Amino acid sequence: MNRTEFVFATAIILFVAFCLGWFASWLIHRLTRVTQADMGELEQMAQALHEAEETRDQAVTYIEAREAELSNQLAQTEAELRAAMDGLRAARHEAEELRAQVERLQS
Repeated sequence: MNRTEFVFATAIILFVAFCLGWFASWLIHRLTRVTQADMGELEQMAQALHEAEETRDQAVTYIEAREAELSNQLAQTEAELRAAMDGLRAARHEAEELRAQVERLQS
């Protein structure tokens, strides 16, 4: 093989390698590119996610407010119960004193 044949063989090999590389690059680009429809779908998904997060935040805020309200009502009810129990205890004690006094007067 003389020098000219070697140069042509090397040029052909390099050209084939270039063509294979270009074809592989084109194929990868073709398979992995994002279409406009995909972008639109991703945009819709992002919007739906954002709305879902806002709804969740509103629900959490509502639940926290409702929990605080119910805790306040529970505390008030417990205070009223304690007051009623104290009043009942005092009424029973007074009734016992009155019974004792009536028994003493009858005896």
